[in-house]
Amino acid sequence: MANPFENDDAQYCVLVNDEGQHSLWPAELEVPAGWAGRFGPSPREACLAYVEEHWTDMRPLSLVREMDALA
Repeated sequence: MANPFENDDAQYCVLVNDEGQHSLWPAELEVPAGWAGRFGPSPREACLAYVEEHWTDMRPLSLVREMDALA
């Protein structure tokens, strides 16, 4: 069986967790606890483009909030 996370011909979703972290997820798999669908299902390249455009700060949201509170 091919790796469902690296199939360029498959449909994917972009998932986001409470920390704002993004993940590509095969559309045929159940969304894991703690994650929510944000984009898709769409081709892998479209999902990668979405992540690149929307996840511009790799810091977890809890760290962003903490740093903002200290500023």
